Amino acid sequence: MSEIRMTGEIRTDYDCEITGLPAERWGEAVFKAGDEEIVLEVSVEKNIIVSIMAGDDAVWKGTLEGLKELLKSQVKPQ
Repeated sequence: MSEIRMTGEIRTDYDCEITGLPAERWGEAVFKAGDEEIVLEVSVEKNIIVSIMAGDDAVWKGTLEGLKELLKSQVKPQ
């Protein structure tokens, strides 16, 4: 039997919520806004790997730690 190593949740402002989506290796959330598509993928096969795609030509992929560092570098003190 497969091991559940990650669960996913999705919520919207229409009070729609899906929780407890099981995954052994990876999960993906796809959001469509008009002609644009935003995809967030998380893999837990070895290290935690995160991929963020906005359209066909804007992609970031790296470790969870790398994503944290990227986000911290973009935070500007107020």
